[in-house]
Amino acid sequence: MSRTRGPAARPAATAIAAAVLFTSVQFTMSGNASADEAPSTPPGTESTAPPPEVDGNASGLKIRDGATLAPAKVLPIISVVESEGGEERREETSETLKFALQAEVLFGKDSAKLSSAATSRIAAVAAEIEKHGAKKVRVFGFTDNLGSSAHGDVLSKQRADAVHGVLEKELTATDITFEIRGYGEQYPIAENSNEEGRKKNRRVEISFPRGETDTSQN
Repeated sequence: MSRTRGPAARPAATAIAAAVLFTSVQFTMSGNASADEAPSTPPGTESTAPPPEVDGNASGLKIRDGATLAPAKVLPIISVVESEGGEERREETSETLKFALQAEVLFGKDSAKLSSAATSRIAAVAAEIEKHGAKKVRVFGFTDNLGSSAHGDVLSKQRADAVHGVLEKELTATDITFEIRGYGEQYPIAENSNEEGRKKNRRVEISFPRGETDTSQN
């Protein structure tokens, strides 16, 4: 099984805030702005970590008289590593691992047929899935906003199906549950107003929980 990876990776951005408390007086926002003012995470893939318990009467809190604490919110630690040309992107939180592969390195233009170089890149992700013993894997396809929305929906699903087909062959475990979806132009991770951004948005994402183990072996 090939384990060849893409170009040497470099750190693109790291957000180091495990939990941020919001109040009516002072608040902190995540530095990861979503492109086109749209959410970059499909529904159901958000963090499920419970918010921390906070004592609003704690002596260490400096709150103006009459002010109250808003509900606590968890912002998980996020580490993003992107290859030199942006062809591959690894996003890691305390809960999940996500790999985004640009469509150009997997498919021909406007095609869902995998290129000759695609298998080795997908195999590298399969190795990570097995390393973490993941039993639930999401494969989501995305496009840019050029062309019709309906065409993008169909193409993105076809591409997700193609990547899923290779993953199944590369993985030795047979009890993995896959969720395969095509989101078309929804959930961009970059601006669609220029080709550089559109290239990043044309992608297939493979994500799964970190550190899962096969409890049947215990």
